[in-house]
Amino acid sequence: MRIYSAFVAVVLMSGLTGCAVRGPSVTVEPPKVLIPGVIVEGQGHGKHCPPGQAKKGRC
Repeated sequence: MRIYSAFVAVVLMSGLTGCAVRGPSVTVEPPKVLIPGVIVEGQGHGKHCPPGQAKKGRC
């Protein structure tokens, strides 16, 4: 009977070895970056002029 109880104890203890205790976890979202749009009113306020457009008077 003593061997049987020792066997049962070993089986029960081996079932506890797979347990893991985990603490609380926190997830953080990456920051959101908002870039305002650029509004150019009128003509000639921009610095870039496509090739050939300056000769046509469009820049």
